[in-house]
Amino acid sequence: MKFFRYALMGLFAASLMSVPGPSTAADAALKVDYPDGWRDWTHIKSMVIFDEVHPLFGAFGGIHHVYGNDSAIKALKSKSKLPVGAKIVFDLLAIDTASGAHTEGARKFTAVMEYDPKRFAATEGWGWQAWGGDSRDTVLNDLASQKSCSTCHDEMVGEAKQHVLTEWRK
Repeated sequence: MKFFRYALMGLFAASLMSVPGPSTAADAALKVDYPDGWRDWTHIKSMVIFDEVHPLFGAFGGIHHVYGNDSAIKALKSKSKLPVGAKIVFDLLAIDTASGAHTEGARKFTAVMEYDPKRFAATEGWGWQAWGGDSRDTVLNDLASQKSCSTCHDEMVGEAKQHVLTEWRK
């Protein structure tokens, strides 16, 4: 199981290297828009993967910030089911080390998961997208790339947590 999960993470990391546009009508139907204004959303948590010892370092090494829109935050706080339209953003930044401190470096990517079980039935009810660096260039441009996100989240936390890796912290 762990090997499969890490292989999917590698697939995800590889998908971040290419930026072709949607190739089929089915792929275009999974389009997730850039979440304008997400930096004004509620901050859920931060995390740092800083060492190659961590199995996800290659794909996700850096400073992680996670944000949610109002409907996601309300559901996370009440530990209830996330409603249609809930969005969670994962902002991954490189780590800069200066003067003995770890600070935010360049943005590696911004990713979003958007909940709509009808629209995103092929990916466990979630739409997935990532944008490279500070650009608006999408990197998950086919169903297979988006399914890699869905499959990994499913393996890590499953349907019981609606595929969401984060929880509200009091």
